[in-house]
Amino acid sequence: MKFIFPALKKFMKRDVQPVASNQNSISFKEVFRTIDENISFFKQTFSDSADLKIKEFNERNNRGILVFLDTMADKDKIQRDIIKPIMEAAGTQFENVLHSVFLKSNNLIKAQEALLNGSCIIFLDGIKELYMVEVGLSKDRSIIEPSNEQVIQGSHEGFIENLSTNLHLIRKSFRTVNLTMEHITLGDQIQSKIAMVYMKDLANKEMISEFKRRIHHISMDHLPGTGALQELIEDSTWSPFPQILSTERVDRVVSHLNEGRVAVLMEGYPSCLIIPVTFFAFFHSPDDYNSRWMIGTFIRVMRLVSILIAINLPAIYIAVIGFHFEVLPDDLVLPVVSSIKNIPFPPLIEALVMELTIELIREAGVRLPSRIGQTIGIVGGLVIGDAVVRAGLISNTMIVVVAITAIAAYSIPTTEMSDAVRFLRFPHMILASTFGFVGISFGFMFTLAHLCRLESFGTAYFAPWAPFRLKDIKDTFIRLPLWKFNTRPHDSKPNILKKQSLARGWDSNEKKQE
Repeated sequence: MKFIFPALKKFMKRDVQPVASNQNSISFKEVFRTIDENISFFKQTFSDSADLKIKEFNERNNRGILVFLDTMADKDKIQRDIIKPIMEAAGTQFENVLHSVFLKSNNLIKAQEALLNGSCIIFLDGIKELYMVEVGLSKDRSIIEPSNEQVIQGSHEGFIENLSTNLHLIRKSFRTVNLTMEHITLGDQIQSKIAMVYMKDLANKEMISEFKRRIHHISMDHLPGTGALQELIEDSTWSPFPQILSTERVDRVVSHLNEGRVAVLMEGYPSCLIIPVTFFAFFHSPDDYNSRWMIGTFIRVMRLVSILIAINLPAIYIAVIGFHFEVLPDDLVLPVVSSIKNIPFPPLIEALVMELTIELIREAGVRLPSRIGQTIGIVGGLVIGDAVVRAGLISNTMIVVVAITAIAAYSIPTTEMSDAVRFLRFPHMILASTFGFVGISFGFMFTLAHLCRLESFGTAYFAPWAPFRLKDIKDTFIRLPLWKFNTRPHDSKPNILKKQSLARGWDSNEKKQE
């Protein structure tokens, strides 16, 4: 064994060495004098790919070529904005016949990147310059409401996979000169476009610098998506709790931008990341602000209560059956005893089997087509549940506990937080089966201490409770009237704390006149 571990350690060190990227090693290559040499360069670069198209034309008796990728460029735009004007030109300058915006360059590497982004490259024989014309193919889906963040009242616009469209939606909803957008490119082999959006007068500069520092230290061949980006820049990857809020709703992003936070979007993905955030931000919904404040507060309290139910209810059932039967009221003792007396499994195994079955049904319902998924839910909820009870494998009480737990977990409006809550109930069940109520108390205290210790880009994750700040509680587990929101939350560290002077000024003026 003493010879195996040094060899393994040496192999792991060798495996994690960064590989040099050929694409980034060359950033400039001058355009060749002849067209044939330029054609050979692109054919060799793209390995004679089938979607690489090279078309010839004559411009004032000079030979020219068009180079574009059939899968990225729009042929109608090429015909309308390039070929047709060239054919109709009569002795005019070549630049004057182009109706599209074009860019001159003498760098073939830059032209290569433009081809991948949907541009058409134009070469003229004998001229050591090229023209890049934007003729990208657009195949975007329509703007609809996100299926996983639906609301009863409010906007029904959601982000799509096109970055420019997403930025347009934000700018349209946030028409102010203080809105700043910055573009960042990540990826050594396959580059991904990222946009950072924030309010210049509100966002904390130190937090923006910290985000840029983390982004620029990412070195990967390809960034799979916003989920991978979130994992690479968050403070603690070992925590089950998400420290960055992911949303597809435009109105939710605009609300967070107005509080001094930063939005991060990525080309090809409809999700937007919000930083920094706190624990309570994952339980907010646009419906909370579109309804009466008392109703919004009641719903928020119900969501937070659902966390305790989703995490602790199966554990409490196990602890009561295994250790603390005396806590049950006298009227419940006989029904519970008659329900579990013929069950061959201990409470922990009973609970694990049912909870894992619920998770399997949920996963099957998500992966299957919508019509089949609904059928799976009905079969799992009715047929299997009734069958296991009749077979004497699971008690009726356990079925009720699992059903309430599932409903409580799915009432959380954010998917990432719902996943974390559903995951935490399993260690709590193990603690309850070992130590009873003491184990549940220990698990709850450990989770609470972990929440108090977490940070999101320098912001306390469990604020405004740890550290405690009374003024910021107005929009956490409760939602006071909007005219009480005179200041922005301190957790985002905005440059301007004042949010509004006097929202109900008309009411004050009337009282003064009286």
